[in-house]
Amino acid sequence: MYKIVGIINYIVVIFLNAFTDLGHKIIIQNTIFKVYDGDMLVVLTAVINALILLPFILIFSPSGFLADRFPKNKIMEYSSVFAIVITLAITYSYYNGLFVVAFIMTFMLALQSAIYGPAKYGYIKELVGEKYISSGNAAIQATTTVAILGGIIFYTVLFEGRYNDTLENEGQILKAIAPIGWLLVASSIIEWFYASKLPNKMKEASTRTFKLKRYLSGAYLKKNMKMITRKREIFDAIIALSLFWSISQVVLAIFGEYAKSNLGVTNTIYVQGVMALAGIGIVVGSVLASKYSKYYINLGLVGLGASGLTVVVFLVPFVDSMVVLAPLFMLFGVFSGFLMVPLNARIQLLSPRVHLGIILAGNNFIQNIFMFTFLALTTVFAYNGMDTEILFYLMGMVGLYLSFMTLKHYFVETFWAKMLIISSLRHKYVYHGLQNVPTDSGALLLCNHVSWLDWIILQLPFKRHLNYMMEKDIYNWPFFHTFFKKGEAIPISSRASKDAFKEAHKRLLDEKLVAIFPEGQISTDGKLTKFRRGYELIPSDYDGSIIPVFIDGVFGSLFSRYKKSSKKYFWKRRVIHVYYGTPISNGTNAQEVREVIQMMKDKYETK
Repeated sequence: MYKIVGIINYIVVIFLNAFTDLGHKIIIQNTIFKVYDGDMLVVLTAVINALILLPFILIFSPSGFLADRFPKNKIMEYSSVFAIVITLAITYSYYNGLFVVAFIMTFMLALQSAIYGPAKYGYIKELVGEKYISSGNAAIQATTTVAILGGIIFYTVLFEGRYNDTLENEGQILKAIAPIGWLLVASSIIEWFYASKLPNKMKEASTRTFKLKRYLSGAYLKKNMKMITRKREIFDAIIALSLFWSISQVVLAIFGEYAKSNLGVTNTIYVQGVMALAGIGIVVGSVLASKYSKYYINLGLVGLGASGLTVVVFLVPFVDSMVVLAPLFMLFGVFSGFLMVPLNARIQLLSPRVHLGIILAGNNFIQNIFMFTFLALTTVFAYNGMDTEILFYLMGMVGLYLSFMTLKHYFVETFWAKMLIISSLRHKYVYHGLQNVPTDSGALLLCNHVSWLDWIILQLPFKRHLNYMMEKDIYNWPFFHTFFKKGEAIPISSRASKDAFKEAHKRLLDEKLVAIFPEGQISTDGKLTKFRRGYELIPSDYDGSIIPVFIDGVFGSLFSRYKKSSKKYFWKRRVIHVYYGTPISNGTNAQEVREVIQMMKDKYETK
């Protein structure tokens, strides 16, 4: 992906845009932190966040129109020029101690970002294509987070370096830190330079016109909302992201007051530092999400992410040490990356190119309405004296709903994502011949059987569910039964084998993938045993073929029936190779299939 022309410039632009926006917000937020405390601190922090959210709500239709009407690289370039003007005004307000003006400039920077947003994220799909859409989103999410993390640390350290206890009000503090404003200006100028170098990826120019009357009357809003809700999968992803960002905004808005009142922490470096660890976690989570989405957008990570961050939010009020809160916030970030990267990639993938800008602007619109509403409620609760601990519990309840919602949609995918993460701790998987497995028609996968993990190993590179035929006793295992049933496994027993093969035939006619281990048991010596002929009972009138599969490298591991005695193998991370052979006729008998897989074994097996 990084060989694509323009990708490095794009990443630099994304970094500087977030770094500059965050820099001013941190300066204003730290100023408020030094002057105010209690309920007023929570209220003003929430107001700052609200000023950042409002533009995304107000210019939903114009920003989406611009992203679909004009080349996205040009929108980013001109928005960068706008940022230079705004940062110059911000620097002027710092030098003159104009706190209200600086406060309002937070809104103007957010306005620039709102115009910029749909073009910025829509450009990912145009620049890297569908093949790298998960990796592209992971890279941009990680870059944005590193910028936020760097901005928090960089500008907080500079702020604390110029601050002293003799400063009594907002104006005096701004005058003391005023030279920092020139760094904001410099970042904006460099951002503009790199944005001007981005390639134009717009395939076809649009001739749409924007009518102000329709915008003011709400006609565009109604039309664009219908477009967003047309595809249920897109709308569900937007709602899940909106709930996530709402939880995150409230947690970040109340943490400063929580640390100050409950833990007695007054140094902004400590407070911002702990929250910055969430940023490190997002980078880690985004990188892992990209790794686990190598073959397809891994939506199972969404369920894991929602559940994980909910647990973290519930745990925070029980912790009275910043040392313990630090890793908790980092975990919050990891789970956030798990949730954000797949959902953003899914929205972009499912959105038609001609309406991509509108849908991404709508994504921002709905997310920011959610966040604005949550922050407004936070402000009301704080103003009326509600303890921040209770707000953490309330966000935990929202997290429970988000977890329920995502697990409902991605239940089976979540199970497979969990299996992928667990098995990847011990193994590295390398898949060969994936192109031999059809993406939209039926096929029967027949594979050698060397470990308890074989069924997991075969499924991991496929978005489509493999319909496994498995022993009925295993199918009915208490903990796994629900997953096997949801995963469309086919139970088989000696008494009802014909019915099981009839069901397998039905699945193949429905163009599904059916997987069988024809040896019937796990090998104890690594050699191929006799293949059972039961699958021959499946009529060959379906439109598909047999895919011979050979797994190499897992025999002798902890999960096989033969384990090497040397202790060195316990700590060794195995490399497992899986070979999907050339399709053969669906009428091929068991002995012939065994011979094909034996030939694959002789050719590929690691000696």
